[in-house]
Amino acid sequence: MTSVGTHLSVGSASLPGMVTTRDDIAELSRFAWSRLDERLAGLTDDEYLWEPVPGCLTVRPVGDGRFRSDGPVRRDGDQPFSTLAWRLVHIADMLADERNGPWLGVPAVVAPRDGDPGTAADALAVLRDSHDVWRRVLDSTTDEELARPIGEIGGPFGEDTRRAFALHVLDELIHHGAEAALLRDLYRAWPRRAA
Repeated sequence: MTSVGTHLSVGSASLPGMVTTRDDIAELSRFAWSRLDERLAGLTDDEYLWEPVPGCLTVRPVGDGRFRSDGPVRRDGDQPFSTLAWRLVHIADMLADERNGPWLGVPAVVAPRDGDPGTAADALAVLRDSHDVWRRVLDSTTDEELARPIGEIGGPFGEDTRRAFALHVLDELIHHGAEAALLRDLYRAWPRRAA
């Protein structure tokens, strides 16, 4: 088991056992990210776009060498299966969402991109850039900011704490990261993948 949030640095001193909520959330975020990043090592284009069942949500070419995700999952409960490509774009979008900064009480950090990644290498680069955006947003906030409600900007979630929103983003990273890892396991074990 990995220790999360073992100490808080104060000036040049370190006080064992004293951590902030933000430090714990940031450490969990780093741990979840590093686990996903390690599981994606060696990702191939074939694996990235592999559709284990017909009708998968995926990332498709839209012309001029650009790609687009099939979009968000439906809210009607009928969730189609998704490719690793769709899953990784979803994680990247969530980590780099422009709302993250304002909803956590800090300025937005924007990670512009034109389209979605169509190759495994591009997807890993976009995912890493998106994680960097999330890390910068999270590192910019404080315990005091996290304890406050999101406010009017959060619409129906305005009364929820910013801490709850940060934990929601982490939940998305963790559970979609686990799904991505499972898709890699399925790809390797699939008996008759199309060539």
